[in-house]
Amino acid sequence: MSRWISQEAERLAPYTPGEQPQDQQYVKLNTNESPFPPSPKVLKAINRAEILKLNLYSDPTCAALTEAIARRYELKAKNVLAGNGSDEVLAFAFRAFCGAGQPVAFADVTYGFYKSQAALFDLDVKIIPLREDFTLHVDDYMDFPGTIVIANPNAPTGIAVPRNDIQRLLEANPDRVVIVDEAYVDFGAESCVPMIYRYDNLLVTQTMSKSRSLAGGRVGYALGSPELIADLNRVKYSFHPYNVNRLSIAAGAAAVADEAYFAACTAAIRQTRAWTVGELENLGFTVLPSQANFVFARHSQLPGETLYRKLKENGVLVRWFDADRIRDYIRITIGSMEQMETLVEELTAILEEL
Repeated sequence: MSRWISQEAERLAPYTPGEQPQDQQYVKLNTNESPFPPSPKVLKAINRAEILKLNLYSDPTCAALTEAIARRYELKAKNVLAGNGSDEVLAFAFRAFCGAGQPVAFADVTYGFYKSQAALFDLDVKIIPLREDFTLHVDDYMDFPGTIVIANPNAPTGIAVPRNDIQRLLEANPDRVVIVDEAYVDFGAESCVPMIYRYDNLLVTQTMSKSRSLAGGRVGYALGSPELIADLNRVKYSFHPYNVNRLSIAAGAAAVADEAYFAACTAAIRQTRAWTVGELENLGFTVLPSQANFVFARHSQLPGETLYRKLKENGVLVRWFDADRIRDYIRITIGSMEQMETLVEELTAILEEL
């Protein structure tokens, strides 16, 4: 750090993204990217004509993208805000709905970005532990008066909360905002989007990074009542008006319109996930019940860090978290069937060394 850094910035503990190594080729199963390329419609949308317009600012309203998203979810454009990935959308939400007299609550084992954003905005935070089996129970949040953030399915566990439980949370206190981060919802969990018209205190965030193969395009969005979306826009236009670039607007609109490709890719990942879980369990792993495009697993004979390092030495990247409660686990992205077969082969060899 420099000698000019502010005291506030010096206190920050930034979120640590998954490794993106450039030194060699890995079987990359550490950042929950899709193993599939973007929809062919995306490739068609990012054409020479669009590239030649890069000298012009993008549409700050992201109209083509928000209208496409609205059509897909049977909402109106005023129910949608587009962002530079769902991380930016979540940051807007933390700034809009948390602050003086408005604390925020989230789980102890969940997406690490929440803790980073709360620190960045100097928010009052209540950490609510998951149960012993890593499930989230909404009853633990019922009495909390401020904004609630729930990743559903949760990361890094992959465990989902039933929609009816989140409905109980919304009804228990209509005067607080409930943010449901559905980054992984397309792989088997129940989305809360159908409840948006009924509950004006519900904000749903999603991303095109996982199920629509646009991690490099950085396209995320929020869905909610017009009033909540207006609040997010107030923050956006105070910070980053042209937040989604021209090519990502075109790519996102095309991706969300290709329902057949989306359905085929997500179905393939669910099928590969089921195969992977079976193989891991045959090797003696305990695997949490995942409804995401990753699994969270541990082995009684090897610590999580050892598994992570041995796999990396053998050219396979997974994610390991040096954090309380989960140090014995590794998070494994569901890649192609060929990638998962390689993973199982390497794990078999590692365990045979014992």
